[in-house]
Amino acid sequence: MTDARVPTDAADGSDEPSAGDGGPSLKSLGVETQAWIRLCLAAGLGPVGRDRLMAAFGDAATVLHSTTGRLQQVSGIGPKTAQAIVAARDIDLDRLESQCRVAGVRLVVRGDRDYPRRLTEIPAPPGILFISGELSGADELAVAVVGTRRPSRYGERQAHRFAKRLAQAGVTVVSGLALGIDGAAHRGAIEGGGRTVAVLGSGHVRLYPSSHRKLSESVAAHGAVVSEYPPHRPPLSSTFPQRNRIVSGLALATLVIEAGARSGALITARHAVEQNRDVMAIPGSIERPNFAGSHRLLRDGALLVESPEEVLEALGPLPHPVEQDDQVVRTPAEVLLTEQERTILGEIGSQPTPIDQVVARSGLPVHRVLSTLSMLEMRRLVERVSGQFVMRR
Repeated sequence: MTDARVPTDAADGSDEPSAGDGGPSLKSLGVETQAWIRLCLAAGLGPVGRDRLMAAFGDAATVLHSTTGRLQQVSGIGPKTAQAIVAARDIDLDRLESQCRVAGVRLVVRGDRDYPRRLTEIPAPPGILFISGELSGADELAVAVVGTRRPSRYGERQAHRFAKRLAQAGVTVVSGLALGIDGAAHRGAIEGGGRTVAVLGSGHVRLYPSSHRKLSESVAAHGAVVSEYPPHRPPLSSTFPQRNRIVSGLALATLVIEAGARSGALITARHAVEQNRDVMAIPGSIERPNFAGSHRLLRDGALLVESPEEVLEALGPLPHPVEQDDQVVRTPAEVLLTEQERTILGEIGSQPTPIDQVVARSGLPVHRVLSTLSMLEMRRLVERVSGQFVMRR
């Protein structure tokens, strides 16, 4: 049975370019996809309510053309939201497409080939995304770096350091383009020569904070700027907590650099837990209120990390291997390996492999192979099945 939450004609057209990037116009898309886009843009309708409606009615077109009375029979849909859904029938897709073109963004529908696979795994994923720059398959190896908008010099320095080193290792740094820790993380990733993705709590044209306009352009040039809101949607207090689920959803883990007791970064961490993603935090001074939230996370079970290398070593096997620099990465810790360690790991399969075979195929002396295997064991990349066999974890 087709997932009722995904427009079927969008999924069927997944080999076509997304609207707004030189592909088909929004008006040329199927009736169900057009209805889905309009439903996603209905004022006041969040992803949870939208998914409930889809479960109740089966497809977006039926939802959109239902009466307000029928819509209100769905849990959480009140009169105001029902009226907004009916009004969404009149959303001008030609105008929306023109706005996207002027803003330099393209619209990606859930089910399109360019929709991030990792977001399909989270509760209430965004139905549509507006993207400037380019998302890449390599972005599946990503870590979110978040924290307060008013960091200490220590926190800002650590955000930059962690992001730069992670980017140098080939990890995409995801953050929210906010002042403080977010901005430092994006700049660190760019300085490290790697990729970074920013998730907005507004539309691209109504960027917040406006002082980060140049930074957003730099992020798009080194990755992507993503929003579930159309280009002219203004920043609202309610949209930022909602966008945080996308920040954590795009990443394998969320690293909290510096967060006070009521920091928005704690919302991102909570989303990460709900999405079954790792949460990490660095320690700070107990005399600084800005670290009260970070320390609470550590007390509640977040992993304490003191270096970017510890972040990579703590991440488990990837759900889907990522191709990076002509090698297939199955576990993030692999990016820290030396050439010799990579060579030996490459000769070890997911089934028990004779150590003699690893020696013969690697062409390395026995003592080097044995010492390297011990190092790979310590990094939890391989395990000994018996005295003479090893296998990947």
